Amino acid sequence: MHSSLSILAGAQGIYYVITGVWPIVHMRSFLAVTGPKNDLWLVKTVGAVITCIGLTLGIAGWRGAVSLEILVLGVSSALALTIVDIHYVVRKVIPPIYLLDAGPEILLIAAWLVLWGR
Repeated sequence: MHSSLSILAGAQGIYYVITGVWPIVHMRSFLAVTGPKNDLWLVKTVGAVITCIGLTLGIAGWRGAVSLEILVLGVSSALALTIVDIHYVVRKVIPPIYLLDAGPEILLIAAWLVLWGR
């Protein structure tokens, strides 16, 4: 039976793989939702890195091998994406649609901290 931490790692992994792969496999729909971008290579690079994080979290969750390192990866990646989302929306660099990602990221951070503390 998988622990709550394993389920959380797996869920975050799935979320990251889906959102990371999206601009790589269908840039047109990604841009339609998130707005125009100048450096599409950078969008794909960020997507690839998020996919790598997602795969790592997902495998750890599937194996039931949630270590301190996986906790740090889950929390720090969610925190980094939250900061970027909020900072650049406030500065009007990216559209407010990115705040729809900040919400789940904040929930992921909270879930990691609550479940790890048990």
